[in-house]
Amino acid sequence: MTATASTTTAGHTRVPGARKAGTPGTPGTPGRLRAWATRAPLLPALIFMIAVTQLPFVATLVISFFDWNALYPDARSFTGFANYSEVLTDPDLRKSVLTTILLTASVVLASLVAGLALALLLNRRFRGRGLVRTLLIAPFLLVPVAAALLWKHVLYNPEYGLFNGLLHWVGGDSAAQPDWVSNTPLLAIEASLVWQWTPFMMLILLAGLQSRDPELIEAARMDGASNWQVFRHLTLPHLRRYLELGALLGSIYIVQNFDAVFTITSGGLGTANLPYTVYQSFYQAHENGLASAAGVLVVIGSIIIATFALRVVSSLFREEGSR
Repeated sequence: MTATASTTTAGHTRVPGARKAGTPGTPGTPGRLRAWATRAPLLPALIFMIAVTQLPFVATLVISFFDWNALYPDARSFTGFANYSEVLTDPDLRKSVLTTILLTASVVLASLVAGLALALLLNRRFRGRGLVRTLLIAPFLLVPVAAALLWKHVLYNPEYGLFNGLLHWVGGDSAAQPDWVSNTPLLAIEASLVWQWTPFMMLILLAGLQSRDPELIEAARMDGASNWQVFRHLTLPHLRRYLELGALLGSIYIVQNFDAVFTITSGGLGTANLPYTVYQSFYQAHENGLASAAGVLVVIGSIIIATFALRVVSSLFREEGSR
């Protein structure tokens, strides 16, 4: 036989260098074409996501290294990390960072406690449970600005607000009519956010409660365990991952909250958080570089929290898959 062809087993002839048809990993194979055909419908969404999220972030990152005032566009200059240093050392900006941490921690903690109580209630069977569940979810479905306006004008208003109306009804003409926003500005914002985010925590924790093993609960009750003992030793450890997930997801959203601060107090009375400070720096002071640096810090903080959230979600999926 000549050197251009060689025999193979079973009497077949193979040309050297030729690849077997359908071999995975070779260009033009049906498997690779099928994989590209499956991914092709996702490419427009991927391109759109990169265009509207990643490219603006890259532009924001670049601007954050410049001393860039929109009123003097010809005077911009590269300053390195000076904007980041100013964000972390300026008293007003540093105070906004502390306000953001305090606001996020208090709202998340209060929402988790209230959401757990409501989840325990809705986990029981009673008439009208579906209607009650729908009504409790409603605050989370409201547009954030609408929810903030509701609290500012319908509940907090010192002249015709519901809170002062209740005080007048209980105490008569001598009842005090406090200005809730002026007297307790940060608490006013926290209350509106807790009201809006409690349903979110309730849904997560209710899903955790309904994933418990009923046989384990029944066995504990047959052994004489009280409701508190079942909650402390069985329910609470089971809900640990769900509590972590709710806290992390809530922190991601609340740390970026702008609507309630802008609508209720306009950032005054010591309630300006970091997102509102970014707004002030960009739209009022026209300091594009400084606002971009503060925005990048918000994104970095959100990414750190989201990383932990993804780990918790992965662990929950692993636990469900191992059952």
